Formats: sequence, structure tokens, C-alpha cells
Amino acid sequence: MRKQDTGRSRHSSLGRCVFMVSAFIALLFAFAADAAKLDWPCWGGPNGNFTVDGKGLPATFAASAPKRLWQRSLGDGYSSIVTDGALLYTMYRRGHEEVVVAIEPDTGVTQWEYAYDATFRPGMAMEYGSGPHATPLVLGDYVYTIGILARMHAFDKKTGRIVWWKDLYKDFPRSTFMGRGYPVSPIAYKNTIIVKLGEHGHAIVALNPKDGSLVWQNQKFSNAPSSPILIKVDGQEQLVTTSSDEVVGLDPNNGELLWSHPHRTSWGLNISTPVWGPGNLLFISSAYNGGARVLHLAQSGGKTKVEELWSSNRMRVHHSNAIRIGDYVYGSSGDFGPAPMTAVDVKTGKVTWQDRTFGKVNMVLADGKVILLDEGGDLAMVTLSPEGMQVRWRVPLLQGNAWTAPTLVGTKLYVRDRRTMMALDLR
Repeated sequence: MRKQDTGRSRHSSLGRCVFMVSAFIALLFAFAADAAKLDWPCWGGPNGNFTVDGKGLPATFAASAPKRLWQRSLGDGYSSIVTDGALLYTMYRRGHEEVVVAIEPDTGVTQWEYAYDATFRPGMAMEYGSGPHATPLVLGDYVYTIGILARMHAFDKKTGRIVWWKDLYKDFPRSTFMGRGYPVSPIAYKNTIIVKLGEHGHAIVALNPKDGSLVWQNQKFSNAPSSPILIKVDGQEQLVTTSSDEVVGLDPNNGELLWSHPHRTSWGLNISTPVWGPGNLLFISSAYNGGARVLHLAQSGGKTKVEELWSSNRMRVHHSNAIRIGDYVYGSSGDFGPAPMTAVDVKTGKVTWQDRTFGKVNMVLADGKVILLDEGGDLAMVTLSPEGMQVRWRVPLLQGNAWTAPTLVGTKLYVRDRRTMMALDLR
């Protein structure tokens, strides 16, 4: 644990309103219960799978495009935008520094920011962007971030005060060094934060959110860029993630291995997040000849039985996300070159259609509709079915390399590329 740091912080001088509450306290509690749902606290959103339970998104607009609430400049980076409903948080790069920033959701004004040195190490390959890549985690009173050199911070989410920080590569020597920058987003489980590092008995570590102290460390597999997910297999909680050559299920209480299954790519780059869904079916897909496969997981005799239902090289999700709707998984399939939207039957592996309307896309599913942002910066609302894709509307919005997944909170959508961040109202 370290509480001193050489970075720099900056706060805005925005005022605060104080509201007196007395007779309306019960009503305010009711509103608070609804407001608590309007968050996006981590990679994948409140459900961890890029789906939200919100209603009220229109299929068309009276105007030609969704209303733009604000737009602001932002530095390089691919970190997603997270929120607790009160502030937005993300990361970007400015020169040799990484910056963690908290932003007012209604105005786009910086509430606080913190910058620290993140000079590239020799041999790092940053031609596709200098990062940061990992998405912050909002948990309780704190926001947690990890930069390209695996420097992890815990901030007071309201003020930006550093609570603790760790150099993960130093504290866990010989972790898998990621040449394009550390990419894995942290995940919360019970009273721990779980971080994937790779190799030497600390492939997975769990930290105390209050002070960063080690709770447990386990496993020896090599790291891969994909972020872990939490699932339940017949009532048993499991942490699922990919290594460089397999997908594993772990006990999130201690990191013990519950099961593993091969999933190899040409360079060990399993990037896309696995998709868990009804029927105990786990979808895993990668580019670089990794292809896709679906595993059926079931508890049998106190152990997890793993059955591969199918594998195919026709579905190759690169660095974007995939979503499941009913018995189909949808995502962009391809690595270098075209990556058409592809529909695959999750039970059989049959590809029912491909559509080249968009480049690689990241998606959010809400109210039966899919909001997607393609890598060229076009924003669209579509409906996806086994029969095809119907585009409800499409607007040019951002510039190239818009590889960051959108954040949807109610009807407010927050998007970014490597230069700009925007807020839109989809009503």
C-alpha cells in the first residue's frame, strides 16, 4: 500500500446546493431507490454483459439525430466511461502522463482530475493507441483505476483524493507484461477487488478495497487482455476469464481452479469478454484464428462438468463485444480487414447471416433495442433477430478508432473516441 504519490490533482470550483428535507423524506427515499439503478459502475455495465433493464428508448427521432447534450475534448485512450449516477469517470493520456478524470454528467465539466507519469517502457508497441485501456471500477465511496503500466489507484470518488495506490508489476513480480499496455478491467466480488495479472502464482489476485492489501493470490496461467466476468453455474458463483490459451473457471473466494478448457489463438491474444447466458451456455470468441466455441457448464458430483457444444472459425470477435439475445449471439466477426455483423445460433454454431453495414461495433442492449458505435464513429440504433439486422437510425458522430463501448444510463448515452467525449439524450 502506498499513500504518497508524485502525481498532480486538480479540482473545479463548482458550487454545491444544499437542500432541506423534512416532510418529503419518504418521497425522496423512493426517488433514491430509482436513482440507484441509474449507474454503470464497471466494464460491461450494471449486469456485466452490456445489457441494461431500462425502458423508454424511442425507435425513431422526431429530429434527424439524438440530442447532443454536450461535447468536450479528451485525450487518447480506450477506457470506457463509468458512473455512479453522480459523476462520470474515465481515463485518458496527455503527453507522457495518464489522467483519471471525474466529469459532471449534465455539463461535461471536469469535477476533478489526477495526472501521473506513465512513460512508455522500451519495446512497448503503441501504434494502435497509447492507452489507457482498462475501465475504472466504481465501488462504494471509491473509484479504482489501472493504467498501462499496471499502476492501480483508489480515489475518493467525490474529491479525487488518493486513498491508496500500488505498482502491480512491482508488487507481483514477473506478471505477464502486456506490450500494448495493461488492458484488463478490475471486477468487484463481495469485499474484494479481483485483478488479473498472469503467471507465477498470482495470475489472479484479490485486493482489499479499503487499503489495497492482498487478500489472496492464485494460479499460474499467462495473462490475456480479456476482462473477467462473474457467473452462476447451478447456484455456484464462478469467476470466468481467458488466459493466453484457455478459458478457466475459478472460485472467486480464493482463486482455486474449478475447470479449464482450451481456447487458443495465433498470438495468445484472447481479447473479447466471454458471454454467459441461459441454458448454462458460455460463448467465447477471439480473432487471430481463435474462432468461437460454446461450452455447456453443469454441476455434477460437486464438480463443474464442461461440454463443448461446438466450435467454428466463422465467428471471430476481435476487441469489440458480443451480446446474446434469445438463442443467438451477435457481434462483429473479423480481425484485420472487414468485420461484418454476424448472427450465430448459440446452441448449434450455425451462422444465419452476416451484414457489412458497419465496421467493428461495440453494443449496448436495452429495451429490446441495440445501440451500437462502429469503429468509424457512426452511432446507430438497430434491432437484431435471427432473420437479420434492421437499422432504425444512424448518425455520424465521432472520428476513427472509436473502439470504446458506449455507456447507457437511463436514456443518456455517453461515448468517446481518442479525442472527444459526448453526452446524448436518446429520448
